[in-house]
Amino acid sequence: METESGRLKIFTCNANPKLAEEIGAYLGVPLGAAKVKRFSDGEISVVIDESVRGEDVFVIQPTCEPVNDNLMELLIMIDALRRASARRITAVIPYYGYARQERKTRARDPISAKLVANLITAAGAHRVLTMDLHAAAIQGFFDIPVDHLTAVPILADYFNSKGFEKAVIVSPDLGGVTRARNFAERIGAEIAIIDKRRPAPNVAEIMNLIGDVKNKTVIMIDDLIDTAGTICLGAKALMEQGACAVYACCTHPVLSGPARERLMASPLQEVVVCNTIPVPEGKEIPKLHRLSVAPLLGEAIIRIHEDLSVSKLFD
Repeated sequence: METESGRLKIFTCNANPKLAEEIGAYLGVPLGAAKVKRFSDGEISVVIDESVRGEDVFVIQPTCEPVNDNLMELLIMIDALRRASARRITAVIPYYGYARQERKTRARDPISAKLVANLITAAGAHRVLTMDLHAAAIQGFFDIPVDHLTAVPILADYFNSKGFEKAVIVSPDLGGVTRARNFAERIGAEIAIIDKRRPAPNVAEIMNLIGDVKNKTVIMIDDLIDTAGTICLGAKALMEQGACAVYACCTHPVLSGPARERLMASPLQEVVVCNTIPVPEGKEIPKLHRLSVAPLLGEAIIRIHEDLSVSKLFD
């Protein structure tokens, strides 16, 4: 596949090579020859084993756990490609680490999401392709183009196939209402909102339910599930409010800390996630179901490569 931007080439680091392989298979493009290893002192070594001069290069690397290692791999890979005279470098970051540090919540807080944006730009990326940022405003932290995709259509298609008759879509917090409304419109359901507060980081306290879930099937949707405190407390509260079944879905299965134990003990029927990041080792549970974002990312890569509209994917 070749345009004025050069031939399309895909490279991956070590964060999610399986997703990169799926995207390559979808596009019919083999992964670029590169090695990302460690020196004995822990420093990252990147070797590009083929010419990229004048080419249109996409680097697939979510900055998930271990976030700092994966971020440095991405930065060094971009730098190597820039110095090898790639015509255009797109950082494909399905999951953007540090996205929850996007504003100051108290005095002397850093805005780490902006710092990461600066680093990616300084390394030499010409544009960024990402999915379901924790805060959409992060797009404005970059001085280069950002294509922001959403997995909502993928999740909606899955739940549409289940044919629920009385479904209610629940946002686990006020900040996710727009996502929940988009999801609800795609499956023809009503929405409800959980009003919560956080007394401390990674600690959620359920306050009130805005909406009616009695005798209905409830689908909770969020951008990510981290320690699963919000989702599991929400599921319990929804069952107490008379829901007949509760499902949960998200784009990014971070699943850190006690997430596995909480999800296993929760009343959730099923937890549907995407493969933007790999499920951490030891965090697999029977009620976890994964959907692939490779076709969506693949279509976006084709459109970027051919200088077509990416937003048309969601029309």
